[in-house]
Amino acid sequence: MYRVWNFLTNYSLLLIAGALIALVWANSDAHSYHLLVEYPLWFNNWIGADLHHWELLMGPDAEAFGHAETAKVVTAHYLVNDILMAFFFAIAGKEVWEAVILENGSLRGKKAATPLFATLGGMIGPISVYLGLAWFLGAEKFGMVANGWAIPTATDIAFSYLVGRLVFGAGHPAVRFLLLLAIADDAAGLIILAIFYPSGELAPVWLLLSLASAVGVYVLFNWLPRKLDAGDQLRPRSTWVRQKLSWWPYLIAGALSWFGFAQSGLHPALGLLPIVPTLPHADRAFGIFAEAEQYLTDLLNHTEHLLKHPVEIVLFFFGLMNAGVEFSAISEPTWLVLAGLIIGKPLGVLLFGYIGAHTLKLGLPAGMRTVDLFVIGCVAAIGFTVSLFVASVAFEPGPVQDAAKMGALFSFAAAGISLIAGKLAKVQKVAG
Repeated sequence: MYRVWNFLTNYSLLLIAGALIALVWANSDAHSYHLLVEYPLWFNNWIGADLHHWELLMGPDAEAFGHAETAKVVTAHYLVNDILMAFFFAIAGKEVWEAVILENGSLRGKKAATPLFATLGGMIGPISVYLGLAWFLGAEKFGMVANGWAIPTATDIAFSYLVGRLVFGAGHPAVRFLLLLAIADDAAGLIILAIFYPSGELAPVWLLLSLASAVGVYVLFNWLPRKLDAGDQLRPRSTWVRQKLSWWPYLIAGALSWFGFAQSGLHPALGLLPIVPTLPHADRAFGIFAEAEQYLTDLLNHTEHLLKHPVEIVLFFFGLMNAGVEFSAISEPTWLVLAGLIIGKPLGVLLFGYIGAHTLKLGLPAGMRTVDLFVIGCVAAIGFTVSLFVASVAFEPGPVQDAAKMGALFSFAAAGISLIAGKLAKVQKVAG
């Protein structure tokens, strides 16, 4: 339990602190908060937000920043959401990669079949509720909010896992099921971001730069040293690369990959994902909240350990830059996002989990009941981090985006709903 609380404290509480500061600031002095978010750090012609779009957002305040005519501007918001959040998604990608590729990965084999079905339901359910309710608002409103369909599909791993332990007890098989669902949800979310939410006009040829960076760094600094060391138990070349070069070649490759994503039109926050699989990794993973995970010394885990504290700070600023919503912005998108999470997620997880477990006879873990699927869906309805991120890319800055973000913030209500659902479903807690 210590590692869970440690993870929650290091990552999520700093995120919440940033979000609370942003909420108070935006509702006490919205103008100064807006200036902070859109504050220009670098005018250039290569990376950043479109200059003319930024000038529209800033209005008369843009004239206070004298600059030469350029095509782009790196704002405080762009720095956090598009550049620094790439490290957060790299850590999420690492967990997904290990779950899929390693022999004992949690998303491999029959044990993952029913959770994967439940994950599919946990995405289709929220989308259906969101778009279905939006349709009843009329064609005009539907057109305004439809692009936010992916916001309620997200699951915040840390908070959901903690609440799941409170509801089921640390030793209940439903907790493991929930973690598998959350990791699969993250993987699907990354795919959705890449496919459905490009950051600009698509120029796929730039992805060749990302591909070349990944292949190049893997061949030169991972595969080749191991190939040359074949049959030599001392592994001198691999050891030299690890000790002398460490993660630097991968950082350089990551920068090139990020630039390729930024120029291709895909969201640059995903730009480090192609580099994650190229790092040397252990033959097994114990899981994101396992105590033993911190003792793995392969380069992939070592890099994750090094990123730990920087990402904590990044998440604080992510909350600060994205959660500054005025309470007056609460409107239809708020309730659409919240309904998608709190209604669509539990029903979707229950329905598709039932189909996987009983119709397709894939089964449930020993000690887990069908009704537990609904409770798991309630727990998984805590969207928060990724929901906030998707809201920031699904809509242009303005009332609709602000309202959708408020729905992501309100998803914390799912924690209380989960505790009530657990009581009504007569969940028997199992101690770890």
